[in-house]
Amino acid sequence: ILGEHLRICPQGYTCCTSEMEENFANKSRSEFEAMMKEAGRSVQATLTAQHRSFDSYFQDLLNKSEKALYDAFPSMYGELYTQNAKVFKDLYSELRRYYRSSNINLEEALNEFWTRLLERLFKLLNPQYHITDEYLDCMVKHAEQHRPFGEVPRDLKVKATRAFIAARSYAQGFLVGSDVVRKVSQVSLSQECTRAIMKLMYCPHCRGMASVRPCNNYCLNVVKGCLANQADLSTEWKYLMDSLIGVADRIDGPYNVDNVIGTIHMRIAEAISNLQENKDSITSKVFQGCGNPKISTKGSSSEDKKRRGKVTLEAKSSAQALEMLVLDAKGNLTALKTYWITLPSSLCSKKVMASSASDDKCWNGMTKGSYLPEVMGDGLANQINNPEVEVDITKPDMTIRQQIMQLKIMTNRLGNANIGNDVDFQDTSDDMSGSGSGDSCPDDVCGKRLSKSPSTRQPETHAIPKQSGHGIHGASSRSLPSASLLLLLSVAVIAPQHLWR
Repeated sequence: ILGEHLRICPQGYTCCTSEMEENFANKSRSEFEAMMKEAGRSVQATLTAQHRSFDSYFQDLLNKSEKALYDAFPSMYGELYTQNAKVFKDLYSELRRYYRSSNINLEEALNEFWTRLLERLFKLLNPQYHITDEYLDCMVKHAEQHRPFGEVPRDLKVKATRAFIAARSYAQGFLVGSDVVRKVSQVSLSQECTRAIMKLMYCPHCRGMASVRPCNNYCLNVVKGCLANQADLSTEWKYLMDSLIGVADRIDGPYNVDNVIGTIHMRIAEAISNLQENKDSITSKVFQGCGNPKISTKGSSSEDKKRRGKVTLEAKSSAQALEMLVLDAKGNLTALKTYWITLPSSLCSKKVMASSASDDKCWNGMTKGSYLPEVMGDGLANQINNPEVEVDITKPDMTIRQQIMQLKIMTNRLGNANIGNDVDFQDTSDDMSGSGSGDSCPDDVCGKRLSKSPSTRQPETHAIPKQSGHGIHGASSRSLPSASLLLLLSVAVIAPQHLWR
């Protein structure tokens, strides 16, 4: 029949009624959106699997360390351990809470552990004295300068904070990436895109050419126009993948979680041994600073309470498992770098089943023949002259712009983790063990910042970074932007562009 009633397909002779054309439009829209979600689910599955593998590995490290402590310490230390078991249990609980992104300060948690342990052990190692809470406060202040546990607390704090910061940010990065893909894959097609997709996929049917496949370049122009906003994710997405790869190298390198997390119990045992060996010297110095406490009426305790066990603790290394985890993750992350800009080609070749670029017997939108227009570039700005889809480049999709900001925030956190900082602004502290300031991040992406006590905290630099320094490279030589600053800058950039156009 004559096709004057058609609103999307060419108005030549056709076998489609208006109702059929409308049904085909609805069908093409639902099918294309399903293709997008299916492609997204594949990426989500990859990122979620990587998160699950690392999370399981990391939690297992903590569990094994805690179990080794519970198994060995009773025989090593007797009542030194049994009367203080809760102190050790609380430490591991705090470490797990921090890793799960609870709003706790990791440095403070470690400091609190050593303080509580010192107070308990000092009393148990000096049972002949009546030691009050006030005396313990004085003891702690004087003991700090004498390093009763040796260098273990400081060394462990530096290494553990770096390892935990890297591990937590790394695990979060996979989840944020997966969530961004999920949300972006749910963005609906515009009316212009629905018409263009219908013309691409089902207008050949209305012309009696159901077996003729779309020309590849024609398909690319349609899909690039429809996914222009999604393509704008590509830059920040690549930065996120690069940042995750960078932190993966740290996790299996300088901040090796296997060496640090898997040996926490051994470092604690080393610290307790240091205290026992230097007990007389430490006690003498504390008495000099705080005075002699009163003699206890309960008398001295048995030697069992201050047992000096020499049980050998071992750390079962899983370095090979960590190395395989990191290699697998880096391979997947590298493959995902170009996901958003290769998505049109992937959809056209695998889903739409477009014809080859040189085919002159493909569907070109009007009839069977070759397709002459050039293929548009990627992203919203390059669609201004798209011959197949009318795209308003002055109106970016706000859902996708929000996800771009989520990628920037997460990349910023990974950049900080790469240099050992759990902060939005780069700190000027020498040991980079994780002090920081506190702009918050949406959706609890950032968690709690680490901070130092007011008396020791150094000034921070709040500088806006150069755009060329994106991602993890060069992070140590510049200040990283806070989440709220990034959001503010984003709005400031988008608004003038919209008004200008």
